[in-house]
Amino acid sequence: MNNDLSWMLDSALEIPGALHAVLISADGLLMARTKEIGKDDADRVAAGMSGVQSLSRSLAFFCNGSQQQWRQTLVEFDGGWVFLISAGQGAYLGVSASPDVDMADITFRMQQLVGQLGKALMAPPRENLGARP
Repeated sequence: MNNDLSWMLDSALEIPGALHAVLISADGLLMARTKEIGKDDADRVAAGMSGVQSLSRSLAFFCNGSQQQWRQTLVEFDGGWVFLISAGQGAYLGVSASPDVDMADITFRMQQLVGQLGKALMAPPRENLGARP
């Protein structure tokens, strides 16, 4: 994919307390990141979040059956939160936030962003038509 979707992730950071956002592929490759997080750190986060979503999916049976659909993973640390949700076929959106973030606001914003990203991820690339004779 040649489209830079980083600018779309900035809307997640409009929520007070939101820190960083990354868009990753299911196999752990970084697809986009907000500018506040460096590329090396974002690559490391992408790989880790891929593992987190995989582990989360493997625990579906623990919630009353094995056919449960994974929706979101939330991890709490002393210094904040990490939110991870599906962003369409084979893509995930991860956002980190400070401890005082409004959890309802950030998850709502992430869902809105996933809707926008889904359209961008599904849109076919534009052809460079250039000058035609």
